[in-house]
Amino acid sequence: MADSRVGLVPRLRQWAISRIRHSRFLPVGMPDKRTDQHRLGRPFTQSVLVYFPNGADALYQLRPWFAALKALDAAHGVVAVFKDSRTAAVVRAESGLDCVTLARYGQLDEILALSDVKLALYVNHDPVNFECLRFTSLVHVYLGHGDSDKGVSVSNQVKAYDFCFLAGQAALERTSVGVMLYDAPERSVLIGQPQLDAPAPAGRPDPSRRTVLYAPTWEASQPSVSYGSLVTHGAGILDALAGTYRVIYRPHPLNGVIDSAYGEADAAVRALADRVDTDVPLERSFADADLLITDVSAVTLNWLPGGKPVLVTRPRVPVPPSRLMDTLPLLAADADVAAAVAEHLSADPTAAARRELIEYYLGDTSPGVATANFLAACARLMDLRDSTWTAHRARGATGP
Repeated sequence: MADSRVGLVPRLRQWAISRIRHSRFLPVGMPDKRTDQHRLGRPFTQSVLVYFPNGADALYQLRPWFAALKALDAAHGVVAVFKDSRTAAVVRAESGLDCVTLARYGQLDEILALSDVKLALYVNHDPVNFECLRFTSLVHVYLGHGDSDKGVSVSNQVKAYDFCFLAGQAALERTSVGVMLYDAPERSVLIGQPQLDAPAPAGRPDPSRRTVLYAPTWEASQPSVSYGSLVTHGAGILDALAGTYRVIYRPHPLNGVIDSAYGEADAAVRALADRVDTDVPLERSFADADLLITDVSAVTLNWLPGGKPVLVTRPRVPVPPSRLMDTLPLLAADADVAAAVAEHLSADPTAAARRELIEYYLGDTSPGVATANFLAACARLMDLRDSTWTAHRARGATGP
């Protein structure tokens, strides 16, 4: 009787896990690992792989790259690899890219052994990235998901990648100063910000009324970089502007994931806003606003090319020193928000100083330039991979 039960518990566990993964109760932040079985044993025909092991709640990191990745796909072929089939389905529908879900490292190992993928791209530092970083036949490039003055923008994790694509000189200097024992100039490629090549939407929903966009960041998983203003500033900003300005609120997708107080503050601000932008592109939110109130984040830099005024909230943690933070006014929690907004809408005292920082942070923002730089950089690294890999194999190296 005991022999007949050998292996029963593991089988029951696997059955239960499978049922949960196929149910609607699995949280969006937890990959369902539902493998595309029909792709196993078949090579990737593309030269570029995008690795994104996260759930749909992190898609804000990948979405800004869709246009650039589609252009890269047209030139060299791009396959995106996921661990969550729901996330893959969303990206497939929104981008048109070839999206494959693989549950286990061994499945990726099998396919790459049959393929001639040359370049792997990553938009975050998820620890699971190491399942793909293990492969020595690819050039691995960190793209990130936007440049910012956040302390978390400087990470020792950049050493895991062969190269990092950075927006402008500011990012290179930030990395050079902040990462020890790392040759940032040698390992970095300045390409600008391809995300900004999307054409700005035309028109305004209500041009007769001045509009303020409030786009805070989240609470962050590290206390030292918790720049989010929802708890300290959120409701106060909306109360101060009510009736005088039209307010658009653009919440961060991860509000409340770490600290429930941010989730509660997010709900309160949603109830006070004239419009809540959760399903529209950032470009639409920008186009519809006359002034931005935000936190220390990439949103601040993406706003700069538009030339419109911006206020940054003063966080509870120290602000990293930077040229941008030295230029912009920091809005304290007890500040007169209405007066600050009125002043910057009428006079915009930092306009000239902001214009001088655009190229320093974002490179050449002329339409199409950054995307062209991105494509050229990818092509160069694939050529480098081919020559290096050929020499590597000639020396007798083996493995995927």
